[in-house]
Amino acid sequence: MKFLHTRLKVRDLERAVAFYTTHLGCKESRRTVSGRGTQIAFLELPGVGAFLELSYLPWDPDFRLDEDIMHLAFEVTGMEATVERLRAAGVKITEEPERSKSGTWMAFIEDPDGYEIELLEHFT
Repeated sequence: MKFLHTRLKVRDLERAVAFYTTHLGCKESRRTVSGRGTQIAFLELPGVGAFLELSYLPWDPDFRLDEDIMHLAFEVTGMEATVERLRAAGVKITEEPERSKSGTWMAFIEDPDGYEIELLEHFT
C-alpha cells in the first residue's frame, strides 16, 4: 500500500495553487475537471512523493471550514527566517515560533482558505 494524496476543498483554485507553490515549495503536477465539474489541481508535496489535491467546487464556493479538524505539517530549515519571509509576504501567522522541550521549533500559519499549517524545524 502507498499513500497517494490528500484533498483540500478551496474557495479560489488559482489563489490556493499560488499559495502552496510560492510559500511551501509544492510543484503543480496537473489539472483536471471531474465529471461533475470539480476543478482540481494536483500539487507535488516536497520530499515525499505524494500529492495535495486542491479542489474547487463551483456549486459550493463559500463552504464552512470547521476549526481544528485537520492540519498539514511541513519541515523547514531556518524557522525564524522562514516565518519572517512568510509574514513579509502577507501570510497569516497564527502561532509564533516556539521551541519545544526536545528542541524542535514549531510555528503555525494559515492558508487562504483557513487550513492550519504546522511548520517544524527538527534538530539532531
